[in-house]
Amino acid sequence: MVSASTVHIALCGRDDECAAIRRLLDRDDGGALLFHGPPGSGRSALLAYARRWAGQRAVLAGAGLADEATLPYAGLHRLLDPVLDADAALPVRQRRLLRRALGGDGCPAEQRLALAAAVRSLLAAVAADRPLLCTVDDLDAGDPQSAWTLAVVARRLRRLPVAMLLTATAPATVDGVPAHGLRPLDAHESHTMLAGLRERPPAPVAAALAALSRGSPAALADLAGTLSPAQWRGEAPLPDAPPVDGALAAAYRARLDRLPVPTRRMVLLAALDPGDDPGTLVRAAWAAGLTVEALAPAEAAGLLRTGPGGVTFPHPLARTMITAVAPLADLRAAHLLLAGTLAEGALGRALRHATAADCPSDLLAAELSAAVDEVPDRAAAAVVLRRAAELSPDPGRAAELTIAAARCAWTAGDPDQARGLLRRLTTGPAHGRADLLRGDMQLRCDAPAAAVATLLAAADAVAPVDRRAALLALVRAGEAICVTGDQYRYAEVARRAEALRRPGDPPELDLLATFAAGVGATLRGDHARGGPALRRVVVLGGRLTGPALTPGALVCAAAAALLVAVDGPAHRLAGRAVEVARSRGELSLLPRALELRAVAEYWLGRHEAAAETAREGVRAARAGGQHVCAQVHLGILAVLAAVRADRDAALARIAEIGDGAAPGSRPDAYARWALGVLDLIDGRYADAVARLSALARTGTGRGQVLVQVMATPYLVEAAAHDGRRPAAALAVFDHWASSTASPSRRALAARCRALLAPRGGPEAEREFHAALRLHPADTDRFERARTELLFGRELRRRRRPRDARAHLHRAREAFTLLGATVWADRAGEELRAAGESVGPVRHGPEQLLTGQQLHIARLVAEGATNREIATRMCLSTRTVDHHLRNVFHRLGVRSRTELARLLS
Repeated sequence: MVSASTVHIALCGRDDECAAIRRLLDRDDGGALLFHGPPGSGRSALLAYARRWAGQRAVLAGAGLADEATLPYAGLHRLLDPVLDADAALPVRQRRLLRRALGGDGCPAEQRLALAAAVRSLLAAVAADRPLLCTVDDLDAGDPQSAWTLAVVARRLRRLPVAMLLTATAPATVDGVPAHGLRPLDAHESHTMLAGLRERPPAPVAAALAALSRGSPAALADLAGTLSPAQWRGEAPLPDAPPVDGALAAAYRARLDRLPVPTRRMVLLAALDPGDDPGTLVRAAWAAGLTVEALAPAEAAGLLRTGPGGVTFPHPLARTMITAVAPLADLRAAHLLLAGTLAEGALGRALRHATAADCPSDLLAAELSAAVDEVPDRAAAAVVLRRAAELSPDPGRAAELTIAAARCAWTAGDPDQARGLLRRLTTGPAHGRADLLRGDMQLRCDAPAAAVATLLAAADAVAPVDRRAALLALVRAGEAICVTGDQYRYAEVARRAEALRRPGDPPELDLLATFAAGVGATLRGDHARGGPALRRVVVLGGRLTGPALTPGALVCAAAAALLVAVDGPAHRLAGRAVEVARSRGELSLLPRALELRAVAEYWLGRHEAAAETAREGVRAARAGGQHVCAQVHLGILAVLAAVRADRDAALARIAEIGDGAAPGSRPDAYARWALGVLDLIDGRYADAVARLSALARTGTGRGQVLVQVMATPYLVEAAAHDGRRPAAALAVFDHWASSTASPSRRALAARCRALLAPRGGPEAEREFHAALRLHPADTDRFERARTELLFGRELRRRRRPRDARAHLHRAREAFTLLGATVWADRAGEELRAAGESVGPVRHGPEQLLTGQQLHIARLVAEGATNREIATRMCLSTRTVDHHLRNVFHRLGVRSRTELARLLS
């Protein structure tokens, strides 16, 4: 049963069609309308709308059924069965003809027009008492005899009080009847429909779903009904297509099932063929023993159109749905046929041989493994290598090919397939490379503690034959050690890496060995050795070219840059790692690269950008099954929300991490850091000190030392309130900050010393002034504002309100521009305590922008370009540029994305 609300939602973007229905039903005489469109375009919803609008009209409803398509007049019988008793009013000849046709005896060809006249007379008899509405859905899906008869009747209703509404896939089903093609929904209509189906999704999610559905109402409804809450919020990756068990997929599956087998194979080839060359499809059909003439039934059914330019589909989603519902074996065979037709060189030959039944398996295995370098898509390369392994007669070679296929699958973001391939292996010479891959997946997916032993064993196994793989295994083992919080074990990693170093090593090997040495020294507090080594890694990372320019090497360089506090290079290197990982399809390292970019953005004071990067990291990690990496990104999001005093968002992120994070692990430490910041903001200073002090056990190498270093400014602030002195944590932070050339780290260290200096003495004021001199003017505005607030509070408590007010005003203004309203309120409270009357903080862009600036900002948030804004507002593009720069400055944003998020 279709409810009124469901019909209303499904009719988004169908105002013209609804108006045509109302005009027809409001007329005194009769008529007919045809609505045509692909499956899922809302045809049935329009008929339901008409039946609701029918008022006092009698209603007859029917539909074409594929199961009855071979039964002549079955559809006509289902439509007229409720009113057959009214045939007593018909002339005897018409009554007999109608009864014979509906009784299964058929109708002679020369009597077909007479039968249509009998149907018209029956409808007229039914409408004698009150007007009649007759609706027939999917007219072309049922038997053709009923469709022809109803089309004849529909053209002859002008003088009768009978309205007939028909739907079909193609407009050619009924000639001579006014027809309305159902266009795809535009973006605004799609967003409106989504908001009616569930709570309104974030703008990026709505835009992605609108693009994914290609304007199909049924696709939108199916997607809205199957997305998880995390997907709906934009925190988990969206699917690539509407669900295969949805209503739209069922409609396409039903239409395809009615076609002959050769036609279905040809339709699938046409849907998969991405090119504009009709010859490709012809050659693929010839290779499969088919001809393009097999497409004729599909064209008659309205699924596609053929012409001199090749095959086109009436709806942009048709290709996606046809491939989505195809059986896996048929899909693979079609891919092979097209690939063999399109590919050139060794890969093309190998794929063409793969479709031949008499190709020797050893020859084909050799061809496929040799040709895999031509495949840019790692997922496709995994398929090719797996097939080569299956065909290889040499067990050792088959194991190598299986591991290579598993690595390609893991790199492409499919750990389940990679694990399945590794399970096929037995112990043998290749077990070291298999362990390297297993350890990498354990580190990022589910078991970082187990990954340490796996990766160390892998390094030992592969070291005699492949030093690069051994060094990579050691670096990954070191990363696992840091994730689990057992930093004291990194000394072993550094020692083993040093043993693998050789004079004259190429840049990538030099980078990996130097990185392990630098991290090991830094973790034990030897910055005099660790700093130069890590700076060398940053330099090497910036010089990588050619095959040495890998996401793994760039990730090491970005991590090294963060450890020596060169945030700009860290951000550039992490961003480059993201770009290279995406361009090469090496998606397994994408979440780690995004993590480092988010941390760099945190240190640069770009909190909104860091949050967006972390959200992207959550999506990438979940898409690749990397649960540990997803938890790390959720922890970063929790910290960012807590620092901005957004309690609800921080607690929501911590709840998403849940109990899955091991105690002492990096995700757990991020969650506790966020809770400690919330304790500090709420005045629970002892709780904050307890949480933040427990992040690491200073001097033991246990716990999350690196996270505690990041959290030390908050630990010191809470301790200063509570009358404690976290000397060990401050000493670690101060020692590290002084070893760097970073003004922002030294500014934070000076602020920490100021907070712990004797109250009222000159040392605190001296350190606060040093911190303000050191804070960079172009970055780190949030931390500078926090220093101004803390200094102003200190001066007020020392009964110097006039000096305090200058710092507090600057803090309040900066927090307001940054949108940190809770902190701005704190600054306002301090100003009032300092004797100045201040009003509440002006929240939101409406108070910070002029009317014209606000109008431009809203247009930008809607996705308009500067040229489009200039046209709509009758301004020059130069004027729009000027206003937009002022908007960015006043709101403290750096990109159009941040502006859109702020206004949403």
